Amino acid sequence: MTQKDPQFTEDHGIFRTAFRKYVENELAPHVDSWEKEKIFPREVFTDMGQRGYLGMRYPVELGGSGLDYWFTVVYAEELVRCGCAGVPMALMVQTDMATPVIEDLGTEEQKQEFLMPAITGEKVAALGVSEPNAGSDVAGIQTTARRDGDDYIINGAKTFITNGTRADFVTLLVRTGDQPGYGSISIFLFPTDTKGFSVSKKLEKIGNHSSDTAELVFEDCRVPARYLLGQENMGFYYLMRNFQGERLIGSVSAMAGSKLNMERTLEYCSDRKAFGRPVSKFQTSRHLFAEMATRIEAGQRLAYHAADLYDRKIEAVKEISMAKLYCGETSCWVADRCLQLHGGWGYMDEYQVSRAWRDSRLVTIGGGTSEVMREIISKCMGV
Repeated sequence: MTQKDPQFTEDHGIFRTAFRKYVENELAPHVDSWEKEKIFPREVFTDMGQRGYLGMRYPVELGGSGLDYWFTVVYAEELVRCGCAGVPMALMVQTDMATPVIEDLGTEEQKQEFLMPAITGEKVAALGVSEPNAGSDVAGIQTTARRDGDDYIINGAKTFITNGTRADFVTLLVRTGDQPGYGSISIFLFPTDTKGFSVSKKLEKIGNHSSDTAELVFEDCRVPARYLLGQENMGFYYLMRNFQGERLIGSVSAMAGSKLNMERTLEYCSDRKAFGRPVSKFQTSRHLFAEMATRIEAGQRLAYHAADLYDRKIEAVKEISMAKLYCGETSCWVADRCLQLHGGWGYMDEYQVSRAWRDSRLVTIGGGTSEVMREIISKCMGV
């Protein structure tokens, strides 16, 4: 516990030290090769699950550790030290995007079949929301699930799906009625060994190379009605609640990554000389570092405030949306300035700053674009 951040106890500090050691020793040394291969080994999920890292705040009876949300904050902040955003992205889809809704709404049977194996790392999870013609406009999804006796038959396609090439199940958003808009959307737990399912394409991205991203196709996929999560036609409202955790953890991660990027850039500029003195000694550089530090501090405070509300189960849609907006935009701004301070070397792949620059661009898009965040904030203001 510190005076600055009293929410972090001694136990959080012990966990931070241990998890940082794990990230730096077990993940970071392999990231360069994983980025080139554009995927990391499935065994990472298994190893982290066995160590208890994939279910920290889930109940003990489900195989989790029953810890508070601040352990998740530490988890997100330390994961960025692996040296890329792709691995943290894939792991946080598992822990904070595809599975929380199962813990919230799932039956005991669903939790045993899907959530518990995800916590142990035995099964890899994906979240299936975006489609070729519907991204942030969730109401525009066209993938359908039609009731047929004791089953549902699913048809459609999803795209931009992290973990999509190797997921064992997808927490899948579909349309279950003819009513347009939000009122006829549901969530299913979809096993990827279902007949009619296929990965049509592994997508190539600007950044986040070590996380696989795919386009998925569903052709007359028959799944039992027991895989419906929660009530039929309530999926949009469930998803909006689930989005809060996704956007919050993304904000926390973005600021931790920006801070690390700035610190490493400062080290570089302290060693790199131009016109006979270190680059860090020029007034333009000093002022730029001051500006970066100020914006990062502001973003972190905003994210911590939203995390405090979220941890205490207080309505925080506006605050989380503000954090997502500000932290996302700030991470791009910081990454761009850090690259500029590296000069020509910043444009070379051998320097990590170029990867940070590419990876950061996703934060203003994934989980809801900055434009959507502004719309949500304005609605919360009554505008």
